[in-house]
Amino acid sequence: MHDRDRTTPVTEELLHGIVELERTDDGVIPHRLPARARNQAQDPQLAMAESQPSGARLRFATEASRIELRGRATRFRYEGAPPRPAGVFDLLVDGRHTRQAGLEAATVVSIDMTTGDRQIAQGEIGGVVFDDLPRRPKTVELWLPHNETVELAGIRSDAPIRPLRDPRPVWVHHGSSISHGSNAVHPTGTWPAVAALRADLHLLNLGFGGSALLDPFTARTIRDSPAELISVKLGINLVNLDVMRLRAFGPAVHGFLDTIRDGHPHTPLLVISPLLCPIHEHTPGPGAFDPDALARGELRFTATGEPGEVAAGKLTLTVIRDHLARILAERAHDDPHLFYLDGRELYGESDAQERPLPDALHPDATTHLRIGERFADLALSPGSPLATDRRPG
Repeated sequence: MHDRDRTTPVTEELLHGIVELERTDDGVIPHRLPARARNQAQDPQLAMAESQPSGARLRFATEASRIELRGRATRFRYEGAPPRPAGVFDLLVDGRHTRQAGLEAATVVSIDMTTGDRQIAQGEIGGVVFDDLPRRPKTVELWLPHNETVELAGIRSDAPIRPLRDPRPVWVHHGSSISHGSNAVHPTGTWPAVAALRADLHLLNLGFGGSALLDPFTARTIRDSPAELISVKLGINLVNLDVMRLRAFGPAVHGFLDTIRDGHPHTPLLVISPLLCPIHEHTPGPGAFDPDALARGELRFTATGEPGEVAAGKLTLTVIRDHLARILAERAHDDPHLFYLDGRELYGESDAQERPLPDALHPDATTHLRIGERFADLALSPGSPLATDRRPG
C-alpha cells in the first residue's frame, strides 16, 4: 500500500462545529441540529439549512504533504433563478488560510419555485485534493462549505492523521440566513467565522437560512450544547415568513431565553436585533421573490405586507427591535449576564448607502467581513458583553 492510500474515517473526534453525525452507506453527514429536532420540524427548508455545515471544520495534526477529502456534495438549484455558486472548502495550516477547493461530485436537487416539485440527479463520491503541503508537523483545519450539504467518505493522506481537541472557548451562535452565510463566497468568509477566527474562538454556528423562528427545539439544542459564550440574533425570519403576531412574539422570546438559561444559567448571553433591512423596516411580510427581478434573471426579494397591518399586530423589524430592547431591559434586572445589541450597529443606514444589500435581504461577501470584524470589536473584545472576563470560570 502506498502512503497516499492511507484512509482515515471521519469521526466525531475529527469534526468540530457540529451537533451530531448521521451514518450513511458511504460515510457520514454532519448535522447542526440533532435528529429529534429535525424530526419535530418536518420542514424541507430547515432540513436543507441545518445540514449545510456552516462553521464546521475538520481539525487534526499531521505531517502529510497531500490530503484528499473523499465525499459528495448536495446542491440546490431553483428553476428560473440565477445559479447559486458551488461550495468550497477552506484549508488552514497552523491557523493561516492556505488555499481553497471544491467538490466536483454532487447530487443536484432542482426545485420548481412555482410548484415546489423537486427533481434529484444523484452524484457519485469524488475527492477534493490539497497537495504540496509542507512536509512537517502541523495543525490542519479544513472548513466545510457553508452553502451545501456534504457527505464525507474519508480522508486519504500520505502520512497519519491525528484528531486534535479544540482548546478555545466555545461560542454558540444562532441566527438566520445572514448568520448561516448567505452571499458569503467561502466558509471562513461568513461573518460568524470572521469573528470567531479574529477572537480565537471555537465556533458552533447554529445560523439556519430562513429558519430562525424561535423554535423550541433550537433553544433546547443551545441549552444542551457546551458553551462559554452564547449569542442569538432574532427577528428577520419572523417578519419575512410572517409566522406570528406581536401577542405571540414576547412570550416566545421569553420562552426561548428561559430554555437556554435552563442549561446555561450564568453564561454570557447576547441577544442581537435585526440588521438594517430596508424592505422590512416598516413593511410586514411575508417576503417573496421579486418577479420583475426574476424576469431580468436577477434574484431579489420584496416585502408583500402592508404597513397599515402593524396596528393589527403584524411584525416589522422596527417593531421587533423596540420590543426586544424592552424585553432585554426587563430581564437584565434579574440576569446580570444577559446583554442586548442593536443589529444596526453591525449594519446600519450608512452601510446601506455605501454597500446596499444586493438582493435586498443579504449582505455581500465584503460586508460579511465588515460585520464579523464589528461583532468582534463590539461583543468579543475586552470589556464587551462576551469578553473573557465575563465568562464562567
